[in-house]
Amino acid sequence: MSIWWSLHLRREAASVPLARRFLLGTMETAGVDPDVSFDLSVALSEACANAVEHGGDRSGLAEQGDRGTERPPADSGQYRVTAYLDGETCRIEVADSGPGFPARRALRPAAHTEHAEHIEKTQGAEPAGAQPTFAPYLPCVAESGRGLDLIEQLADHVHFGNRPGRGAVVSFDKVLKWREGALLMV
Repeated sequence: MSIWWSLHLRREAASVPLARRFLLGTMETAGVDPDVSFDLSVALSEACANAVEHGGDRSGLAEQGDRGTERPPADSGQYRVTAYLDGETCRIEVADSGPGFPARRALRPAAHTEHAEHIEKTQGAEPAGAQPTFAPYLPCVAESGRGLDLIEQLADHVHFGNRPGRGAVVSFDKVLKWREGALLMV
């Protein structure tokens, strides 16, 4: 037996806990191990928060209507969450209508490269006996992007991509563990 569902949600902060609770309820009912459920629910919350924040045109003034009034594009105010649970794996996909992800190298600058460049620039500039100055580890202190790192840590497989046309897609999966007597474990 397997379960799948899809939610079309408004890009509002209140939709994030709604999606998370829906996933947790499904996993509890099916009998998924609570630790696995928690990991997936945190990853889902991060993906949904990104869709709410970056998933479309917030102005809502994108195109002219029939009588000259402006109206929002069809999908700019919503995003989609789809979850598939089967006997071995849970796959979750969050898709929005935003500008999509930039090239991968722009998403993840190599912190060790920037750290090395900083050391090269400052070598010889410090007084004798002074401790070297180190650049901060950027992924930990960066204002954005930490949610994507967290998703990568919590899931077994992750894919960040763009939909044809416009929009980002975050999909991730995790191998499921089941409680004794779980409904889906057949």
